[in-house]
Amino acid sequence: MGSADGVKEIRGSEGLSPEGPADGTLCSAGLPQFAELDDQRGGAWPATQLQGGQAFTFTWHLTAAHSTTDFKYYMTKQGWDPSRPLTRSALDLDPFLTVTMNGGRPATDVSHPGTIPTGRTGRHLILAVWTIADTGNAFYQCSDVNF
Repeated sequence: MGSADGVKEIRGSEGLSPEGPADGTLCSAGLPQFAELDDQRGGAWPATQLQGGQAFTFTWHLTAAHSTTDFKYYMTKQGWDPSRPLTRSALDLDPFLTVTMNGGRPATDVSHPGTIPTGRTGRHLILAVWTIADTGNAFYQCSDVNF
């Protein structure tokens, strides 16, 4: 997604529904072998510098072309504590970018142009969720950003 700085991608299930990964385990998709991705390291993960309102293209390199419901991009709310694990209540649950696929299979390399939300300062996380259409699975990317 964007540059490689601060990107953590994991496969889990159910997107952001209550049946999906538990709060505090969204970056690891609730998978114990990736639990270190939920450790915010006191906000010390490398971060991509952004400005609110800027155009930005999110890129994915996919190793399997799954039938896809959509890709959704969420951002933490202003005031989020970057030293704490990510929870649903820390996210603006209205995605700032949705790319609907209606069961289509994306190419190996996909790009999603969008606009970064305004009204943010400091450290934030962008959570991207790629929801698979023909299973209950989803893929998660947490990207650390700084405004």
